[in-house]
Amino acid sequence: MNLFIDDETRARLEGIRALGASEIRPLGLEADRLGRPTPPEHPFFERLVKGGQGRTRWSGAPEASAPGERRSKVGSSRSTLCLAEEMAYWDRGVAVSFPGPGLGEPPLISMGTEDQKQRFLAPFIEPDRPRWGSFAMTEPGAGSDVAGIQASAQKEGGNWILNGAKSFAANASRADWIVVWATVDSSLGREGHRAFVVEKGTPGLEDFQVERKMGLKAYESTSFRLNDCRVPAANLIGGEEHYARKAGFKGAMRSFNATRPLVAIMAVGIGRAALDATTDFARENDLLCDIRVRDRLERARRKLRSARLLCWRAAWLADYGRPNILEASMSKAAAPTAALEAASLGMEVIGTVGGRGDHLIEKLFRDVKAMDIVEGTGQVQRLVMARQLVQFPRN
Repeated sequence: MNLFIDDETRARLEGIRALGASEIRPLGLEADRLGRPTPPEHPFFERLVKGGQGRTRWSGAPEASAPGERRSKVGSSRSTLCLAEEMAYWDRGVAVSFPGPGLGEPPLISMGTEDQKQRFLAPFIEPDRPRWGSFAMTEPGAGSDVAGIQASAQKEGGNWILNGAKSFAANASRADWIVVWATVDSSLGREGHRAFVVEKGTPGLEDFQVERKMGLKAYESTSFRLNDCRVPAANLIGGEEHYARKAGFKGAMRSFNATRPLVAIMAVGIGRAALDATTDFARENDLLCDIRVRDRLERARRKLRSARLLCWRAAWLADYGRPNILEASMSKAAAPTAALEAASLGMEVIGTVGGRGDHLIEKLFRDVKAMDIVEGTGQVQRLVMARQLVQFPRN
């Protein structure tokens, strides 16, 4: 596995570091203090778009590969991970609030028709304004067990009628469109899954509510309802023929295998921030002379670096089109645990200072807990890994 970071990525990392110190972290601290997401009309997002952020990875050119095949520039996935880690280092909540197609992009790229990519991703090639896409899988009764989703999809003429509730969809209320997963028949389990692009303003897409969270307050986690929501058949991602191959659930899992290392590397970024802040506090308060403090700081750094390598391994496999379900789950299981250990150590080192609620480490401690939950909990990742270990078949 090549660990080299190309010059273009290095230059972009330097840009993020400058932006992180001047705007990302201050904006994250402000959102945490105010207890609400950064508004979509905030001038920060306009500056990001003018600076080249908020764009899609899709080139705009038709791809020769068959539907469902992953095509990406070798190294692009790991480059994305490097940039995501650096943004999360400064503030993960602000990083998720960045304009762009978000987690709705992977299923459109891997499953979508050329017409769908053109309709929904082309506006993100050279965006004229801050634009967002969103992804809605989680439901009040179906989180990590995505096979249990209950939102229904019924065909009616040239449309699909969607009904159900979705939870914790990032940036959904401000998005141009949301990739919504539903089932044509819950008794079919995974084979009943379908993915739809539901456009903003579609009748029946309603009752948006931004959740109040313990941490990561700079971006919105939104719940909403689908009430006889009429979606054109042309918005069924991949078209009917895609699901004739029983590829619906596999498409969802392929998306998670791409995004779980991304969430994991963001946990590494939060952990790094906590480790640096703890080291600075310990140095300023003459605590580094304590061998126990030094030992635990070193152990936290070692675990974070190991977790980063697991994330890079999963991305490297994805770039070469090789199966990475095991590595994606390994990275997602390991990184949040390592990051939480770093943040917990920080809380111990700063002691009563952490109880004031105004220290960066205390904020990072609240932020990092979510990383073990989103994109599949650590418990679920260990189940996935155990199945791979003993070659246990899926139901």
